[in-house]
Amino acid sequence: MKIAVFGAGAWGTALAVSAARRHEVTLWARDPAQAAAIDRERENRRYLPGIALPPALAAATGGAHVIPRLAGGSDLSIVATPMAGLREMLTHLRQHPGPVAWLCKGFEAPVGDADGLLGHEVKAQVAPGLQAGILSGPSFALEVARGQPTALVAASDSAVVRDALVAAFHSPQLRVYGNDDVAGVEIGGAVKNVLAIATGLCDGLALGLNARAALITRGLAEMTRLGVALGARPETFMGLSGLGDLVLTATGDLSRNRRVGLLLAQGATLQQAVDSLGHVAEGVYCARAVVRRARHLAVEMPIARAVVALLDGELAPSGAVAALMGRDPVAEG
Repeated sequence: MKIAVFGAGAWGTALAVSAARRHEVTLWARDPAQAAAIDRERENRRYLPGIALPPALAAATGGAHVIPRLAGGSDLSIVATPMAGLREMLTHLRQHPGPVAWLCKGFEAPVGDADGLLGHEVKAQVAPGLQAGILSGPSFALEVARGQPTALVAASDSAVVRDALVAAFHSPQLRVYGNDDVAGVEIGGAVKNVLAIATGLCDGLALGLNARAALITRGLAEMTRLGVALGARPETFMGLSGLGDLVLTATGDLSRNRRVGLLLAQGATLQQAVDSLGHVAEGVYCARAVVRRARHLAVEMPIARAVVALLDGELAPSGAVAALMGRDPVAEG
């Protein structure tokens, strides 16, 4: 099988490494210097240092004209850009006849009066005829690249896309489950990043394990409410792309979004926290879109609202906690 991965960040590289142990993989980097370094050093030292690239992985680069050509020579195309780059990549691939999947988790940033969109909503706008979906679930890039056990979800309304993702990535180290609830899988992947910032704040303030458990549990309720309002199935949020990804991102030391919360609790500014990561923390960029969609749908999301107030400087870390704990009592259901 031939696979093209567009985006040479940590996650794109990790999946390319995993697939290249059994398939022929081309890893496209936007930056020609990065592509040359990857090919020369057989390592992505910028985003995934210490991981040797398999012989079946080749680096590539080039402008917009190269993207459809690489996709055309592959059995599966993977878009591994941040959410901010998804629209552009799907536009380049809109005439591609083969299966495409993206890896990014989040909402687009709102523009003007328009709500920020999920990946499948972006695809419906710019490439409605594309056979596409998302590969998501609880996964740190470094562990996948190392071959440590991981389980992911291949979500698409097309069986062709789901089957291609399973054929490409399912292995003894990486289990891939199919799911046709694209909205549910995407909402879980997006909202868990926002909730991980809240949990990092909780841990950074040393509020204790009781508080962490409460945040994760009530955060799952917020995620599910928004998902159901957007047409997702509630049971999806009890699976890998919901509860599984939330637990990993909210508690794991490799979580960039959790790290943002930890740094804010220690007194760093948002800019300092983001700059220190060296990678994109999608929760920072999609939190406002999550809260905006929730407000327009009359969905209550107090934890996500507190995160936005914290990111916007309207609340200090201790104030965000006080705002959540000071709410009037309500029934759990």
